Formats: sequence, structure tokens, C-alpha cells
Amino acid sequence: MTPADDELTEQTRARIAGGFAANTGRAYRRDWIAFESWCLEQGRTAMPASAATLAEYVTHLAATPTRRGTPPAPSTIERALGCIQSRHKLAGHTLDARVARLALRDYRREYAAAGKRTRRAPAAEVDILRRLIDATDAQTLTGLRDRAVLVLGFALMGRRSELVALDIDDIVVTRDGLEVTIRMSKTDQDARGETVPVPYGSHPDTCPVRVVQAWIAVLAEAGVTSGPLLRGVDRHGRLSGTDKATGRGGARMSGHGINLIVRRAAEKAGLPDAEKFTAHSLRAGGATAAARNGAPVSAIARHGRWSENSPVVHGYVRQADKWRDNPMRGVGL
Repeated sequence: MTPADDELTEQTRARIAGGFAANTGRAYRRDWIAFESWCLEQGRTAMPASAATLAEYVTHLAATPTRRGTPPAPSTIERALGCIQSRHKLAGHTLDARVARLALRDYRREYAAAGKRTRRAPAAEVDILRRLIDATDAQTLTGLRDRAVLVLGFALMGRRSELVALDIDDIVVTRDGLEVTIRMSKTDQDARGETVPVPYGSHPDTCPVRVVQAWIAVLAEAGVTSGPLLRGVDRHGRLSGTDKATGRGGARMSGHGINLIVRRAAEKAGLPDAEKFTAHSLRAGGATAAARNGAPVSAIARHGRWSENSPVVHGYVRQADKWRDNPMRGVGL
């Protein structure tokens, strides 16, 4: 072995950093910078870190309020631990996180005992989806775009990152419905790609095929036949990426923009806790509706691009089963 054997060029470092999914990469970079800064202040070594350092860092994070002045969610600390462990693994170091995770377990109990709950976006099941759709205006460019976002998000059980990445060429209409190509997702970081079949719906306003076809037809009328499927619309009703359109950025919408569409529709529909609705509401709604309809876990996981053993998927199934299979149903009360 020579000193050169352990060297990495800047180009290779960039490749390794790019190996993380984009959203995960940004969060992991923030987490790692925060950990390095804390270690520097405490006179501790960040790489390789000791088990004691990691456990102390959990205690530090648990005692550090968020920007809103609230205690951090346990999932935030979990993500930081995952980041630090991943960095060590990539660098060829073994990091014992058992003590740190015991500290995190204690914090979870403390968090729950204080009446705190991890904030979750409400699931937009079919009845709520219809109300969201009714809150849009099908006579406007913005309304047609918003309908495509809402229905595709639900029918694909799509992540917002997957929705914004869709191109017009990723949509193929067949006799049975849509074939939607997801070129990369959180569970497909090698970008092998997957084609998701989406069947016709029974209601015109929420049928994925008809809603998406209507949006693509509008794009074609504006001379847009390729590139991003979901685009911004300026205040003058002009599509981003077309002549004379105003606004910053490129034609492709952002994940934040998708969240705003869902929240705006929820507010217009007068839904309770409208401010809590996000793009994830559509993904959760599609999965929960499928579970209520009796779809097996494996089918839901495959369609939504989850691991079949994902606790998230099983949570949606339990949400549906707790009423359908309730042991007190029909006992004569």
C-alpha cells in the first residue's frame, strides 16, 4: 500500500456525493456539516467517531430546539444518525451506534410522554381527492395543471420528486390506461427505471387517463410536445418554458410547487387542517384507498415503489384494517 492508494480526486468525491438521491443528499450534507461543527466545538473526532461521541451527539440534538422553537422530532435525529453511519461506511470505518440508539429510544419515550406526535400529512383518500379536484377550475390552464398533479400524485402513489421529474415522453396511453415511466426514485437510486401502469378511472374528473390526456393536449396547443410534463403557469396564464412566460427558474416545477398546489386546493376546499396537506397526502391517500379496497401489501408496495417490508406500507394497511377487521364490529353493542 502507498499513500496514493487512499487518495480520492475531487471528481471522484463529487461522484460519491452524487450517489445519494438528490433530496437525501441535501439533508445528509446539512446533517454531516452540523455533526462536524459540533465535534470541532467539543474537541471530538468526527471521523472515525466513537460510540460515546455518537451517543453524546444524540443528547445534544434532543436538547436543541428547531427553528420554530419546538423539540426536534425523533425522526430528525434518526436521519442524522443514518447520515453519520453512512459516511463512516463509505469511508471504510465501523461505527458502533447501539448506545446512541438506546439514547434515541429514551428520547422517543420522552417525546411521546410530553404529548408530542410526529407531524404527518393527512391522507387524501378518494372522497378528499374529489373535494380537491372540485376546488380547481377546469377552465383555466392552472386548474388543468393542478388536476393533473392531484390525480397523478394519487394514482401513482407518487413522491413529489417523482412527479416533478416526469417528462411528457414518460407518459404512454394504452388501451388499458397509462404507462408512466419513473426514471429514478428514492428506492431506485441506481436509476434503473420502472414503468407504472395506471388504469382508467370511473369518474371523468378523477380518471388519470382523461385528466392527463387533457393536460397534454393543452401543452400541445401551446406548442409544447416534449420536456417537463408539470410546468409553472405565470400570472398571465402562460406556461413556463414558452415564449414571453415570466417567472424565475426553468420550465420544470419544483417539489415545493407541488406542495403548494395540494395545500392551496385543500384551503379552497375548506378541508380541516388544510395547512397540513402536502404532496405526501396524495401518496398516502392512494395507498390507504388501495388497502381499504383489499389490495395486498405486495401490490401496494410495488405500485408505490416501497420496500415490501416497509413499515410505512404496513401502516397504511393497518389504518384500513383497524375498521374493516375491528373485533368489536357486529358483536351486538
